[in-house]
Amino acid sequence: MSAVIEPMVKPKASTGMRVKVWGARGSLPAPLTPEELQLHMRNLLIEFTERGYTSASDVDRFLAGVPRQRFGGYGGNTPCIEVSTDQQQLIIDGGSGIRQLGYDLMAGACGRGEGEVHILFTHFHWDHLIGLLFFTPIFIPGNRIHVYAVQADLPDVFKTLFKKPYFPVELEQLGATIEYHRLAPRQPVVFNDITVTPYELDHPDPCWGYKFESGGKAFAHCVDTECIRITREELGPDLPLYQGLDLMIIDAQYTVMESFERINWGHASARRGIDIAMREGVKQVLFMHHDPGASMGKIAAAETQARHYYEHRLDSPPPNSTVSPVEWSFAFEGQVIEL
Repeated sequence: MSAVIEPMVKPKASTGMRVKVWGARGSLPAPLTPEELQLHMRNLLIEFTERGYTSASDVDRFLAGVPRQRFGGYGGNTPCIEVSTDQQQLIIDGGSGIRQLGYDLMAGACGRGEGEVHILFTHFHWDHLIGLLFFTPIFIPGNRIHVYAVQADLPDVFKTLFKKPYFPVELEQLGATIEYHRLAPRQPVVFNDITVTPYELDHPDPCWGYKFESGGKAFAHCVDTECIRITREELGPDLPLYQGLDLMIIDAQYTVMESFERINWGHASARRGIDIAMREGVKQVLFMHHDPGASMGKIAAAETQARHYYEHRLDSPPPNSTVSPVEWSFAFEGQVIEL
């Protein structure tokens, strides 16, 4: 492991950030089964005819009015987020969603063995690592894969991942050069025009969120957190992770009842994120780490539950408190937010 990266405080000028969701599920990948897909298609075809549509030219108009939980859904890949500007690209976690991102990178410098990739890890649970085994740029000679974490055991994680009998290609056989970097807690690091600062989350194993700042915009990745600490006093030195944000992506794996039943499992309901966002004036929130056992309908039901809670908070804020309206939704694979 390289030495702790020294803080830097003078990023280059930028015009903003682009955040893309490559994987929004938690715990393990959850693709639709053929039976589930067939049922969705059957119900849609029935509704298509019931609405009086008859021709192929009506299809796009019909689908435009179909809610996400009935067509398309939220995706089945585990966590991977891309943050990019005109000068820098950063990746958060190596869940199964990073596989498709790797294919995109192969169309550029990574395909020629001239690529440089930067991956920030929140923690090392399997759902945040499994895509690395199928991340094509890591096998191409000449590419440089920079990996970052607050945790000191990052090199050991790679030795375990790329090791027989678990995987046929061992670490020493990878074509790309892997460079390990350890981040200092709550200390900013500059990547060209993006400043990144790690803050601790509430998870059974050490897990770190990241705040990204560029071009006057700020984005916080707060996934795999139970949000046990909710008040400003409880959050203490980690409070800045949730302040001054244009976008926050935060954990919402469970419904409210499930969050009561699964204490110390390291995940939250959307209610917690709404409370923080409304208090701190976050402009936009995406909820992700959807439970692998949750159907599209169940995720949509949790979103409806969150909507009722949000509207109640707007109408009846807690005494002696100020709440701000927030634009929010449940994240889906392929979603892009421009800041």
